[in-house]
Amino acid sequence: MGDILAGGGIEGLQALGIGPGIAAAINELVRTGRWAQLERLRGTLDPERLFQSVPGVGPALARQIHERLELDTLEALEAAAYDGRLDSMPGIGRRRVAMIRAQLASLLGRRRSAVTGEPSVATLLDVDAEYRRRAEGGRLPRIAPHRFNPTREAWLPILHTERDEWRFTAMFSNTARAHQLDRTRDWVVVYFHTDTEPEGQRTIVTETRGPLAGRRVVRGREAECAAYHASQGRPDRREERRLG
Repeated sequence: MGDILAGGGIEGLQALGIGPGIAAAINELVRTGRWAQLERLRGTLDPERLFQSVPGVGPALARQIHERLELDTLEALEAAAYDGRLDSMPGIGRRRVAMIRAQLASLLGRRRSAVTGEPSVATLLDVDAEYRRRAEGGRLPRIAPHRFNPTREAWLPILHTERDEWRFTAMFSNTARAHQLDRTRDWVVVYFHTDTEPEGQRTIVTETRGPLAGRRVVRGREAECAAYHASQGRPDRREERRLG
């Protein structure tokens, strides 16, 4: 499989009759030795250890990246290294960010200078609403995350859904920060990908201050969310409080 990927990429696998989803999974396994979605389903994904596999990222920085930026994949880290989020972290200069970019390009087997496309905020908020509605109704399977779960209770609802060409996985945030602020039933992490786009992620929260207070907001895309909510008119705050 490695030779086929090296010579023809994912298209080479698909030429053998392998579907795009499985081809993308094989590509990730060959490149990184792991499949993030499988680890997520098992509740064994350890983002801090994963980030330490990048030369130049030690335990302390890996912890900050995971907790402050709420990232848990190399693809998401690469996006953050290009869109300014990584630069904004204390103690990380431009040289270090450039080094991390280069190391990620090598690890992921590709080079690019722009962030990949994302679903619209309307689509992300729709997935968020579906997840919270179905989680509240007890209509989703649950997994037992390994982090912050000493009893190994299967408490974390997980949703797989699709919108047009996008495939989504959504779940409540299980980060240290979410637990510290008691937001494990409010913050929702949404992962997304297509047959041609690598996986990305966004965290959706109930805003607590400012003009968007009480509304669901996609972190990092607040301006778009403000425009979206303005176009929708005043929402039913009772419904937002019930779901949030």
